[in-house]
Amino acid sequence: MSKPAIEFSGVAKRFPARGRSSEVLAVTDVSFAVQPGEVVSIIGPSGCGKSTLLNMGSGLAKPSAGAVCVDGELVAGPNAHVAFMLQKDLLMPWRTIAQNIEFGLELRGVAAAERTRVSAQLLQQCHLDGFGKHYPHQLSGGMRQRAALARTLAVDPLVLLMDEPFSALDAQTKMILQQDLAQTVAQQGKTVLFITHDLAEAVALSDRILVMSERPGTIVEQITVNLPERHNPMKRRKQDELGRLVARLMDLLKLDASTNVH
Repeated sequence: MSKPAIEFSGVAKRFPARGRSSEVLAVTDVSFAVQPGEVVSIIGPSGCGKSTLLNMGSGLAKPSAGAVCVDGELVAGPNAHVAFMLQKDLLMPWRTIAQNIEFGLELRGVAAAERTRVSAQLLQQCHLDGFGKHYPHQLSGGMRQRAALARTLAVDPLVLLMDEPFSALDAQTKMILQQDLAQTVAQQGKTVLFITHDLAEAVALSDRILVMSERPGTIVEQITVNLPERHNPMKRRKQDELGRLVARLMDLLKLDASTNVH
């Protein structure tokens, strides 16, 4: 069996508590591995440490205990094998869409001709053909997220870390982008660790779902999604089993009609 694309081993993270001498334990004893080409979603209550795990996976934060490895190498800082996509597109308004896509390559010293080739390919792949010379303010929210995905893919990462990248979009645009992501992952063989509060999204996109407890967050359940059409979330959404898996996740998260959802 190949080594995991990303692996968390006994990870814990503490933060200083504001105004107090004690510390807050955000996550504790987290251990799991994501295999190459696998899509794994993390769900859990707000504040349980989901984003903290991604920050440690990207090297933006160091574990207080345990270790994170990418492709068998210890993550000790920002890692060239990992790319991060957030809820906000964070496109630079003074750069065109093509220039935004090329930014990571530019930082790595890639030649201009190669940057242009990569951005042109990704503009087409992410359904932004003809918009390379536009600026972010000229695009819709969904198109901006497509551009953010293209920028994330441009550096050819081994692992995509995605923190609720579609949560600000309307339902229809969200489903279209989920479909685009799934097909891109299939074509390029990318590994994805995906945070979401949308339980149907988690089931539609994932090979596995990790359920976290309240803070201090730890993994309390791992669910394998055995639905067919693993790279076609639109078709998955039409299957009865998706609803049953969503109901199981709701039970695990103790969600019911009386829950106050914000």
